[in-house]
Amino acid sequence: MIYPTAADWLACSQKRVLLFGMSGLGKTHVAAMLRGAGDWFHYSVDYRIGTRYMGELIADNFKREAMKVPLLRELLMSDSVCISSNITFDNLAPLSTYLGKPGDPARGGLPFAEYRKRQDQHRAAEIASLLDTPHFIERAGEIYGYPHFICDSGGSICEVVDPEDAADPVMQALARNLLMVWIEGSEAHTAELVRRFDRAPKPMYYQPDFLTAAWHDYRADTGLDEAAVDPDAFVRWTYARALAHRQPRYAAMARRWGVSVTADEVAGLRDAGDFAALVARAIDRAA
Repeated sequence: MIYPTAADWLACSQKRVLLFGMSGLGKTHVAAMLRGAGDWFHYSVDYRIGTRYMGELIADNFKREAMKVPLLRELLMSDSVCISSNITFDNLAPLSTYLGKPGDPARGGLPFAEYRKRQDQHRAAEIASLLDTPHFIERAGEIYGYPHFICDSGGSICEVVDPEDAADPVMQALARNLLMVWIEGSEAHTAELVRRFDRAPKPMYYQPDFLTAAWHDYRADTGLDEAAVDPDAFVRWTYARALAHRQPRYAAMARRWGVSVTADEVAGLRDAGDFAALVARAIDRAA
């Protein structure tokens, strides 16, 4: 770890951290709190994916849909309108909408082959965005003068790295430059995440082998043809399994490459000082 002891962390004038864990446990909340402190640069991996690496794909998809409307088609063909996405740190809907869900087109689903293509695009974009982190650490200091750096990673980071491989290039690049901090949820947190997702199922990225197996198993259990699958029903069915799949991968990332804190500890943070103290305790626990 780049901070071998809690004392090293507390004394360091340039604190650099990457938060990882399931979406909904506090990563973005902490990142926003630190950004608000005034001396932390906030790097959002999902924002980078949606703007730098998938922005054109997202905009082209909007245009593809607009071309189906005669009025908009005429305006687009004459360059009379400009269509783009408006992704922000707090609104990543254009990215998730593009990623989509597989199943019945009449219910907003995508053919599975197209869905897999978009999943592959997201995987490549996420890896590239993670590998961009050291560049943004340098930019944050040299251009903007921020002494501290917080990377808010996507929930799927554990799906695009092999945490058990000491030679994994993404993990190596990240661990050389930041302290990896897992926000670990309890069983109660997991139940609440499942409840929230069931109420409002959202697109997400899955590790390819996991996704293929889930799609096969769901269709075998339901007896449905691809085009008959309810997209929301499939992602609801898959979500709890995805949480279980990710948990040991997150744990390996923390065990081999960083430290862990609990979601309850994170929920009690009030300011950057509280965060620094929490990370110091986590380093002591990992020693």
